[in-house]
Amino acid sequence: MNRRQLFGAAAALCAALALPGCKDEPAAPAGAAKGGVSTQTFAWKMVTSWPKDYPGLGSGAEGFAERVKAMSGGRLTIQVYAAGELVPALEVFEAVSRGSAELGHSTPYYWKGKVPAAQFFTAVPFGLSTTEMNAWLQHGGGMALWQEAYAPHGIKPLVAGNTTMQMGGWFNKEINSLDDLQGLRIRIPGLGAEVYNRLGATTVNMPGGEVPAAMQSGAIDATDWVGPYNDLASAIHKTAKYYYYPGWQEPQAVIELMVNQKAWDALPADLQAIVGEAARGTTQLMIEEFVYHNAQALIELKRQGVQLRHFPDPVLAAMRYESEQVLDQLARRNDLNGRIWASMKAFRAEVAALHELSEKELYNWR
Repeated sequence: MNRRQLFGAAAALCAALALPGCKDEPAAPAGAAKGGVSTQTFAWKMVTSWPKDYPGLGSGAEGFAERVKAMSGGRLTIQVYAAGELVPALEVFEAVSRGSAELGHSTPYYWKGKVPAAQFFTAVPFGLSTTEMNAWLQHGGGMALWQEAYAPHGIKPLVAGNTTMQMGGWFNKEINSLDDLQGLRIRIPGLGAEVYNRLGATTVNMPGGEVPAAMQSGAIDATDWVGPYNDLASAIHKTAKYYYYPGWQEPQAVIELMVNQKAWDALPADLQAIVGEAARGTTQLMIEEFVYHNAQALIELKRQGVQLRHFPDPVLAAMRYESEQVLDQLARRNDLNGRIWASMKAFRAEVAALHELSEKELYNWR
């Protein structure tokens, strides 16, 4: 006798004997509540690439976990682990892929060795701005392409933050010409690293928490990191003299929430919606936080004697040319890369026509 038949027989016997407490329907199975809403609880782990309590990035991960707990009434709780507490900063992708953690909070270009297409989804040199990137992902087909790139690894990507436009980086010497890039040892990830390599620099990738010590020891001569807010918190200004702009290499930088696909599929629909909306809220709050605190931190950095420098126009022109070569080369590696770059480049051209008349014109005049 299956369960449905068993419940039916029990209900019929109960009614026939007129026993007290008899009901027309069998008791609801465990995990179900009135109205069909599940009461099952989930306890997840989130690994991150950020130092503990790191401003904006680490606090963004913590804030996301708090919002999910509050919105779900405690049905989904998330334990957040800083870089190195459970896995190293640059092994977050693998941890989520194999299911040892249900969530990861990081940025896509760290995984270029495993998923070359991931680089498109953090930042493209001379590419989309923060609002443009979000628009392309949510409305221009970018998210579907990102999901396609991560699907073979059992990961569902979501946007869970953005650092907004970054700075060009910290240097121990002035950059007056392309000759000054020859042999330069610079910490920089993603596509910007490929551009520097083509211009004669030597690039390395390392977690942000290791950058100040590397600059102090002379292991590297220069580094990009984020912007004034995080750079001040990391005290990079105490080991580097010159602060360059603009952030051509990262006009914005997407912060991702990686969700193990099997764990996602096991969630009830309402908890899936809560995770999605909490990620969306985290993104907006992080953008606002970075805009405000970058402005405050830049004032403080200048007060402490940091010397701001604009990359010379010939250097920027060379960087732009090499960026297009790097992107075209990456696009030719496979069909997916080609479709991603074609989609992003087409949208960039469309939205540029709008912003020439709107935001750019305002910034030039105000």
